[in-house]
Amino acid sequence: MNTYQFLQQGWASSRESTSLELEDGRCVSYGQLEAHAGQLHRQLSDLGVVPGDRVVVQIEKSSDAVALYLAVLRAGAIYVPLNVAYTAEEVASFVEDAEPRVLVCEDGRRASLERAARDASILTEHDLAPSTDHVPAPPLAARSSEDLAAIVYTSGTTGRSKGAMLTHGNLTSNARSLHQLWGFRDGDVLLHALPIFHVHGLFVALHTALVNASRVLFFDRFDAGVVLGKLPQATVMMGVPTFYVRLLEEPGFDRESCSNMRLFISGSAPLNEATFEEFERRTGHKILERYGMSEAGMITSNPLDGERVAGTVGFALPDVVVRVADESGELMAPNEVGVLEVKGPNLFSGYWRLPEKTQEEHRSDGFFITGDVATMDEHGRVSIVGRAKDLVICGGYNIYPKEIEGVLDEQPGILESAVIGVPHSDLGEGVVAVLVQDPNEPPVDPESLKPALDERLARFKHPRRFYVVDALPRNTMGKVQKNQLRETYAEAYSD
Repeated sequence: MNTYQFLQQGWASSRESTSLELEDGRCVSYGQLEAHAGQLHRQLSDLGVVPGDRVVVQIEKSSDAVALYLAVLRAGAIYVPLNVAYTAEEVASFVEDAEPRVLVCEDGRRASLERAARDASILTEHDLAPSTDHVPAPPLAARSSEDLAAIVYTSGTTGRSKGAMLTHGNLTSNARSLHQLWGFRDGDVLLHALPIFHVHGLFVALHTALVNASRVLFFDRFDAGVVLGKLPQATVMMGVPTFYVRLLEEPGFDRESCSNMRLFISGSAPLNEATFEEFERRTGHKILERYGMSEAGMITSNPLDGERVAGTVGFALPDVVVRVADESGELMAPNEVGVLEVKGPNLFSGYWRLPEKTQEEHRSDGFFITGDVATMDEHGRVSIVGRAKDLVICGGYNIYPKEIEGVLDEQPGILESAVIGVPHSDLGEGVVAVLVQDPNEPPVDPESLKPALDERLARFKHPRRFYVVDALPRNTMGKVQKNQLRETYAEAYSD
């Protein structure tokens, strides 16, 4: 089944109901959202988009963006969302790899992306906008569960971006499971302050709401004061740990402000146990923490009914199997540390045009090696205790040090660099750059690095702390010992 068809079944009898309630008070009904998606499907078809074509999208969060996503699904094309903070250079690399039929961007970004579009042979400019005519939308494109619905880029530690290929079967299985597992019901209202260019905000939050025909309080971005004022109208909220940290800083955030809420869900980064406990003390609610990744959507979840344990990510979703193994694939005993592996209908079909990488990260029996270090108790409850790779998660965004190091190492005065993540009370982790000064060059001024970082990298990837050292710590094999650096600079963001 086409994922659009699956979602449409949820709202089929609720077309007059509100789908998205925007910050300015405007409301978009399910019928209007459906009609808009149909109009955009026709415009995509006019541009030559056919099933299997890629559509790369870098636009701000809006009702139009949701309609465009649904239109791409409806057309049987492959949706490729990009972070709105990516620079033109970064977008160009994704466009080169995805080879899309269409690149959709904001008007203000057209000029900067012209070269990327030209290099990808995207030669026609066209405004995607609601139409006033009554030409019917093209028929829904038939898709099977194995057909691709989306490609979500997730960079590796080598700096090479990998496109996780998600099928219609992956998306529908995950949405169906989460809708049931988290007890979505008539009258639920979702508070949505997440971006919609990644799995959390798009596939997890929106899918569960759409298939439930829920009203969605749709915020451009997270503002703790604004969200606090809207909580009495909502019943469910999904967020990254930073959201909950900032809500706890609001004086008016208490049991009364949360009296209408039935569920708070956290993901995309580890939830601090102290945050979990303070949240329960202030509101009476235990945050439900879950775990997922671009390659598999949601994998585990703490229970809706049952004990939610701070510091754990719960149990495998229905039809999903997880295990903890060592590097050779041998299973670990309960509570022993190893690498988490997963298999199920939610698991991606591979990395776009990287068959060798796909094979490398799968076992012969089909289990995917997540790279996350974990334990699993005798009951199947999973705890993520670290990461095998040097991924930094800052405010729920994945940041890969190698990409930043590549930019820094090119700058005058820097012999080499190492980028790490260290504890940050608000963002979970903050980015730190450790620089080795070239003795033959003038001393490095971190301020002088900002123009290069601004040009090459999205702002959320920028280090906010810089340290200059004589040499980086290395082991006998010459590998930089980032664990030592994380210990040395653990207090970098403590002030």
